[in-house]
Amino acid sequence: MGLKETLQNYVRILSIAKKADAEEFRDTVRICGLGIGVIGVIGFVFYLASVFIGVL
Repeated sequence: MGLKETLQNYVRILSIAKKADAEEFRDTVRICGLGIGVIGVIGFVFYLASVFIGVL
């Protein structure tokens, strides 16, 4: 695939893309925050388990 076709694909994708409205952005932030929080809690549980077992 050449440069011309690649640029045409970029233009096509950008022409159909739209900016997220406020509600969609808020939902995305909530979901990402929840995922980060869950991963953090899981990591903290592993840390506590390693402390109680005596690994660290």
